[in-house]
Parts: sequence; structure tokens; C-alpha cells
Amino acid sequence: MRTRATILVPLFVFLLIVLLHAGEGEALTYQISVPLTPGAEVQATLPDGRVFVLGKVVGLPTATRWPSYTASKWAEAGTVAASAVNAIHLTLAVEKGEGQTMSILPLQTVAPAAGDKAFITVDVPAGTALFGGWAPPVGTRVTVKKENGDTLPLRDRGLPAQGEVLLFQVEEEDRPYIIDIENRPGGRVLGWYAQGPRVLARVIHPIRGVGRFDGTIFQGIGRLRANHSGVIDISTSRRGVVGGFQIIPLTHAKSKEMASAWQLTQWMIVASESDTPLPGTAPLFKGDMVPGSQLNDSLWDLWSTYGRKPLILCRRDGGPWTMLPEKGGRDDLALQDVTHLRIYSPFTKEPQS
Repeated sequence: MRTRATILVPLFVFLLIVLLHAGEGEALTYQISVPLTPGAEVQATLPDGRVFVLGKVVGLPTATRWPSYTASKWAEAGTVAASAVNAIHLTLAVEKGEGQTMSILPLQTVAPAAGDKAFITVDVPAGTALFGGWAPPVGTRVTVKKENGDTLPLRDRGLPAQGEVLLFQVEEEDRPYIIDIENRPGGRVLGWYAQGPRVLARVIHPIRGVGRFDGTIFQGIGRLRANHSGVIDISTSRRGVVGGFQIIPLTHAKSKEMASAWQLTQWMIVASESDTPLPGTAPLFKGDMVPGSQLNDSLWDLWSTYGRKPLILCRRDGGPWTMLPEKGGRDDLALQDVTHLRIYSPFTKEPQS
């Protein structure tokens, strides 16, 4: 019965999101405000005026991080560079080929990329609220509202001052409703759009195992741990256990930071079929995926709570679509029989007839 339900539920979701993405363009979904004032509420405001509290600010940054982690330089200045259960990173500028970042962290987390003293702290559990279903996707533009009411792009401000407010304009861009990946050298990374399929990339180095990616401790099996301008990080372990794998672009695989990815089995490496490098581009490394709601986290309605929650399935030895196997820790051959991966893009709206 479990296997049958596993197949029927994704099929139902598939039919829904074909309708949802038909003719979809960029549109404001909600605005997030993060005041740089201790004790102030972090809020999400819908276009209809409804407001949802996402926690309170309990810590402020006193510096930015430069040079930051490698992939931060592939995000546009003044935008979200990473969206994860354990952190949100913002690229303020790119100087001398390196990203300058500031981060927002949940109260208890593991986020070495944030840097010392370069983060805002919000009093919510990792993987929920701003770090779950309400998370802004990579590429979301960020502005700074000054105390006099003026707003400026984050990139023109450097480190915001106490009393100012960060504003995130979360939008839904055109994206595939499903991304299918053939887990073999030369395999297609295929995006399914309302207009038809499109090859997004090719697999250079397939996935075979799982590893100890710290942030996966805050996410469930077959869910997105993180998306940034150079990675898709997927959890294969239940919340409270570390385990997962990553998909990275060829450009990132050539960096010093990721040199070991070629020898290890926990990384899938994908390459563009065009002259445009993949880092920082939609839909794989910008504009689509978010961690999604979990625990008692809920959004503004049924569709947003359950739809804005990417699901990752697999086929093993070419069989039917099923949940990813539960694997924690490091296991170099845990996924050796996985022949296909499928990522369901998040959505927020009821299908319209």
C-alpha cells in the first residue's frame, strides 16, 4: 500500500502543477521584512494585506564576510545567494572576484558559511518559517528601508545599520513543474514546462553515495536542504540525522573548494549544453527551489503549505518512482542502484479551470 500511495500522490501532484505552471510568469507572492532591531518581528506580507509573523530578531551583524564561500560570487549583488534550512545568505557585492556576504540564521544551527559576526539571528527552529516554507528563493532581490522611509538596493548600502529593515520581494518566476535527471554520464537533466520538455543540462559525474552534509540534520528524507548559486543539496535522512547528496555545476566542480567531488560519490556534477555557465542561473541554481514547510510550519493556505515544498523521488534500477532510500552518515554506495531522480518544483496556487 505504501508503494502504491507513493506513486499515486506524485501523479496527482504532477497533474496539478501542469495546470499551475501553464502561462505562469513572474508575480509577487509575498514580501518579507527583517528589521535590524532586537526584539522586532520578522513578517511576511501577502499582496492582499495579510501579515504572518516569522519570528523575532535576537541578534545583529557587526561585519560582513569577505571573501565568502565560492558560489556567493555567482549571485547578483543585492540578492539572496542561498536559501536553506540552516541559513539564508545574501550577496552584497562581488569584489576582486569574491563574494561579500551577510547571513540570516535560525536560533540554533550549523552554518560555517555565515562567517563570524556577519549574521542576523531569528528566534525560530532551523527548517521552519523563514528557513522553511517562507524561505525566499535564490535570486530574490533585497532592498534596505531606511528609518526615514527611503529604500535603496542592498548592494548600494553595504552592512545595513541598526533600525533599518531588509525587504525581500518574493516572486514566482517561470519554472519547470518537474525536473527529471538521468543518473548516468551524459544523462539528461530535463525540465518539464507547460510548453513542453527542455534539456537544462547534462550529467558529467553521476551520484552513487551519500555523505555528512551538516545542514541535512534539520531536514527530512527526500526534501531540499539547500539551494544556492552553485548547489542543490538533498537530504536522504530523517530530521535529527545527517545524510544527503549534492548536485553542483561543472564550473563549481573546477573550484578548489570542490576538487574532491570528482573522486567522491556524494556529488553529481552537471554541465550546460550551451555557452552559458550554469552557476547562478535558473531553474537549477536560481529562482525555483526552497526548503519547504515541515514540523508544524504552515503558510497562508492548504496549497501554499503543501505545494511550496519540493519533493525528490527516484527510480532504482529503472523501476517505478519511489521515495529516496533512508540513508544517513557516509555511505559511498548507498545510491548505486538509483538510475533516475525527479524534483517537483514548489507551487502556491490552486489550479484554475
